[in-house]
Amino acid sequence: MEVTRNAGNSCRNLIQRAGVFSTQTSPETLSDLVSIGHSLAYPPGAVLFSEKDSSESILFVVQGEVKLSMSSSDGRRLSLCIAREGEILGLSSALSGNPYEMTAETLHPSKIAHIGRREFLAYLAQHPDVHQMLIGQLVRQYSMACEQLRTVCLSSSAPERLARLLLDWSETGQITEAGTRFRFALTHEEIGEFIGTSRETVTRTLSTFKNRRLVTFHGSTLTIPNKTALASFAHC
Repeated sequence: MEVTRNAGNSCRNLIQRAGVFSTQTSPETLSDLVSIGHSLAYPPGAVLFSEKDSSESILFVVQGEVKLSMSSSDGRRLSLCIAREGEILGLSSALSGNPYEMTAETLHPSKIAHIGRREFLAYLAQHPDVHQMLIGQLVRQYSMACEQLRTVCLSSSAPERLARLLLDWSETGQITEAGTRFRFALTHEEIGEFIGTSRETVTRTLSTFKNRRLVTFHGSTLTIPNKTALASFAHC
């Protein structure tokens, strides 16, 4: 795995693109943050941190996508969400001092800005104005976790769970004349990890969706022609 390190102005540019810190803080507050960070470029499939590892840093997703997942003692894996540009990883562990609660793995070539946990805590002590913004991030992450539990545990069937997942991912998609389009590069096994079902069930359900013209595929792009129709089919 080849990881490329960037520094200086490169790190500044990356963190400035990383979402909440650049839109909700003063230039001085952002500058102090940049001074303690560095950025790395990762290939697909790179593990940024693993659950139960000690918390050493927080990470900003600057470019790319990162899958967050956790495993049971018997090896079963549940994928929780996909973190995209502007999101912060490892925040709750950095604040609590507890080990990472999940595993973070890049799905595509990604650029990630890193800040050491000790440096970040010292930064927060100097910038109490940042606290409210971080609370908002934690609330958002909690809400996403609740929604994922609702999808996996309370949806009655695999078609319903898969439809909910696709509709959720489509929220960040591109609206076109053909419908809502978004990147869909996960394997069927990986999709199954998001909804608690087997690869075979995912394959069969996607085939049903395709035959009923609820979804269409073009390479790694999936299009939902009519989101209402997909939701109705799965009784969402």
